[in-house]
Amino acid sequence: MRLLTRLALLSTMLLPLPALAQESSLTVGVLDTAKVPSVMARAVDDFIRPGYRRFEEEADTMEESMVELCGSPSSESLMNAQSTFGDVVEAWSRIEIVRVGPVLEGNRFERILFFPDRKGTGLKQVQAALAKPDPSVTSVDTLKEKSVAMQGLGALEFVLFGTGSESLQSAEGAYRCQYGTAIAANLKRLGSELTEAWDAPDGVAAAWKTPGPDNPIFRDEAEAAKELLGVLVHAAETIRDQRIEQFYKGDAKKALPRQAIYWRSGNTFRSITANIEGLRDLLATSGMVELLAEDNRSVVSSTDFVARSLSRVSGDIKPDVAAVVEDPAQIAKLDFLLLNSRDLTLRLNNDLGGGIGLAAGFSFSDGD
Repeated sequence: MRLLTRLALLSTMLLPLPALAQESSLTVGVLDTAKVPSVMARAVDDFIRPGYRRFEEEADTMEESMVELCGSPSSESLMNAQSTFGDVVEAWSRIEIVRVGPVLEGNRFERILFFPDRKGTGLKQVQAALAKPDPSVTSVDTLKEKSVAMQGLGALEFVLFGTGSESLQSAEGAYRCQYGTAIAANLKRLGSELTEAWDAPDGVAAAWKTPGPDNPIFRDEAEAAKELLGVLVHAAETIRDQRIEQFYKGDAKKALPRQAIYWRSGNTFRSITANIEGLRDLLATSGMVELLAEDNRSVVSSTDFVARSLSRVSGDIKPDVAAVVEDPAQIAKLDFLLLNSRDLTLRLNNDLGGGIGLAAGFSFSDGD
C-alpha cells in the first residue's frame, strides 16, 4: 500500500512535466563568439558579485547575532542566532554553485563548507574543540589556521544545533558561544575576500569579461562559454549526487537522513532549493539564451521549466529529513527530485551545450 501511494503521488507530480522524457530535436549550433563577452559580463556583474556580497552581508549579520547571544544568552537570542544561520546557509547555497575562480584558492570553498564529511573527521574535530576549552578556536586569527572542517558552516551548525547547544541559553555556554562567534567572523572574512577578488578592476572579473589570446584564464570565447556552462552543469550534478543521493538513492529503507547536508538545523531542503534557484538565476541573468540560434532558444525555457519544477517540489518538502524518509508523500517528492535532477543535467550538458556550439554529449564533468 505504501508503494502504491508513493507511485500515485509521484505520478501526480509528474503530470505538469510531459515533455521531460522526450528526446531532444535540437540542432547543434555554432557559437556566436561576438556575444560571449556580454554574457560573461552579466554573469559576473549580475550574479557572481551580488551573490558574494549577499553572503558577506549575511555572515556579518551572523557575527552580530552571535555577539548578541554571547552578551545576553537566552532562549530568544539563541533562536535569533539559529534563524540567522538559516539565512547565511541560503545566501551561500545560491552562490556556492560557482565552484571556479577565487573560491578555490586557499581552500576557501572547504573553509566555508566542508561537505560531505564521509568519515566524520570534521565532526570529531568540532566535538573535541567543544569538549575541552581551547582559546585558539575563539579568535578568527587563530581559528583560520586550523582544519578547514572546524571553521565553516558545518562547524557553526553543530555549535548552534548539535549536542549541548542548549547551553547557549545561559552563561554555561560562554566558551561554545565564543567559538561560534569566531566561526561567523571567519565566514565574514572569507566572504569579504571573495567580494574583493571579484570587485578588483584588473582581476578575475576582467578576465571573464575579455577572453582573448592575452587573457590568463580564457584564450578565446569558446573557453569562456565552456566555463560558464560548466558551472551550470556541475551545479546540477552536485544537487543530485552530493545533496540528494548523499542520503537518499531511491530506497527509503536504505536512506541515511543524518548524511544529509544541514540536517541538524532543518536547512537541507532550503539549501537545495537555493542551489536550484541560484542555477536558474545564473542561466537567466547571464543571458545565455543569446548564444543560441533563434530556432534553438526554447532549450533555455524548457530547461528553466524543469529547474523551476524541481525548486517548487524541493521547497515543499518538510525540514526534518528523518521524518521525510518515513512519509510516502514526502518520499514521492524525493523520487521526483532524483528523476528530474538527472533530466536537468542532461538538458544543460547536451541540449544547451550542443546549442551553443559544443557537440551534444560533451561531458563537462570529465573535463573534455
